[in-house]
Formats: sequence, C-alpha cells, structure tokens
Amino acid sequence: MENNLVKKCLSEGGTIRPLLIPSTETGGLGIMNPSILIDGDDILLNLRQVNYTFYHSEKKTFLHPWGELVYIHPESDKHLRTWNWLCKLDNNLNIKYQSKIDTSLFDTYQPQWEFVGLEDGRLVKWDEKYYLTGVRRDTTTSGEGRMELSELEITDTYVKEISRSRIESPNDKNSYCEKNWMPILDKPFTYVKWSNPTEVVKVNPKTQSSTTIHLSTNIDSSLNRDIRGGSQLIPIGDGNYIALTHEVDLFKSKMNRKDATYYHRFIVWDKDWNIINYSDEFLFMDGLVEFGIGMADYGKYFLITFGFQDNAAYIIKAPKSVIYNLLKIK
Repeated sequence: MENNLVKKCLSEGGTIRPLLIPSTETGGLGIMNPSILIDGDDILLNLRQVNYTFYHSEKKTFLHPWGELVYIHPESDKHLRTWNWLCKLDNNLNIKYQSKIDTSLFDTYQPQWEFVGLEDGRLVKWDEKYYLTGVRRDTTTSGEGRMELSELEITDTYVKEISRSRIESPNDKNSYCEKNWMPILDKPFTYVKWSNPTEVVKVNPKTQSSTTIHLSTNIDSSLNRDIRGGSQLIPIGDGNYIALTHEVDLFKSKMNRKDATYYHRFIVWDKDWNIINYSDEFLFMDGLVEFGIGMADYGKYFLITFGFQDNAAYIIKAPKSVIYNLLKIK
C-alpha cells in the first residue's frame, strides 16, 4: 500500500527486526508496544508482555464467535495482565539482555479492575534518572486510568521499580482515563497531553500533580480525527520537536460488536508549540491494529518501535530521508 511505512523504509535502505524474548520467559504469550531510549552508547527498550492472546479479523473473513476483536485469556485468570521487560539491544537491533522489571515494592494491593499493570510505558531519562511512564487502571473499581511515573534502578543483574507516582489530571479531576501522554525528552517531567489543540503539562512527582503550562488556541481542522499521544518528543533543532502519534477509528461491526482501525502520523511542533508540519496518516505493515509508542534519534536514522495486534513487537531503522519526505521537509 502507498501508506505502508515499513515498505517505504526498506526501499530506502532501512531495516526491520522482530523483538523477541524466549518463550521460556514469557510463556509464549503476547509481547507488544515497545518503547525505545538512546542513552549514550546504550539502546534501551521497554517491552510489554501480556497474559492474553489478542485476535483481530483483519479482512473480516474468519470471525471469532465473540466478534472481530477479541481478548482470549486463561480461564483461570480473567484479568488482562501486563508486565514490563527492560531490554538492551546490540548494534544490529537484536535483544542482547532482558530483565523483567520487579514492581513488587508497590504491587501490594489487590487489583480492582480487569486490566492490571502499567500499560504502554515510555522510557525516559530525566535528571540522570531512568523512568518508565504509562497508564495504570487497576487501582479503582471503575477502571479510572491515570498516568504513572516509575523510577527504575537498572543494574547488570536486575531492574527494579524504586518509586511510583500516580499523576492527577491538571484540570478535570474526574476525567475517566488519562493515557498516552508523550514525554518530552529534554524537558524533565513535562509531557504533551493532547496534540490538537496542543496541551503541554508539567508534572510534580512529589505531589503527584500536574499543571497545564501551554494550551494552544488553534485547532487544525484538517486533522479530522482525535490526534492521540504516541512516542516521546524528540528535539530536532531550532527548538522544534518531532513525535509519532496515533489516531483510532472505533466502530461497531454489522453484528454490533467492537472493532477498530489504528493510523499513525508524524507531527512537528515549533518552540512555541505550534504544529508546523505533519505527515499523511500511515500504517506500519498494513495491519489494522498496530500501535507505535517509541522513537529515538539514531544519527542518520530514527529508530521506531511498534506492536502488531498485541502479539508481536518490531523495531524499524528508518532513514530520516523517508520521514522527512513524508513531512515534505528538504
């Protein structure tokens, strides 16, 4: 397809690698939605593992009796659980080390909701400390989602969560689900909460609060879907930032069952948080349920990570020329 990002990257000298952890470690269940961080010479990766199999009928041909989009979980555990793995990659982008993140210091409560664990964590390094930041929905019986910020202690033999802050929404304290805030790599504890209009928030981990520090008054009406968070924001010179975002078409099938299609695009902001450029929407590999939350500057390339159907994880070594052509940047 014209909007297949992987095909475009491969045609221009890029590469793609599957991200694999031995099934003896994962039980053979899904690994998905990786996030990436370049730290000096290290390529760090967070990889999400789940206890279910996600089934999606891409062509609407082989439907599950329960619908086009189904979570299949063990009969002995009706929760949809997430664990996270901290990985290091070699120069060929293969995993050379993985360690399941030990969250036992803070997982001392009984989960209250069907989704358990920190979902879609983005890796950042702020003030010389490593953090994993994503959404957690298991602390209330209503499934209320809030962004959390977990500091990580990383050694050669283990990775451990040593602090956890659950961040309140800056304005609507009764909002149901805050998720997919995009951390700004060179601005500690600062996120883009919404993209269009752009809302930037500053987080105080000690008070577990957040404050809106910028809210654009302009809405780009040509972006006809809700532009949601994705990767970290990466500085690209002159005060500008680039990020990978996503948008979702949620709809009901002919049988009135839940279905969805995910699209992605690149967005560029200037130093005043005006959207100054964006690409057309694209798919990664023509799948209808794909999700990208990781992006890193890698010299002449961007490293981009994404999950496919909650069952597989990949990393693309994408020539910057491909991304800039999509953005029509010379």
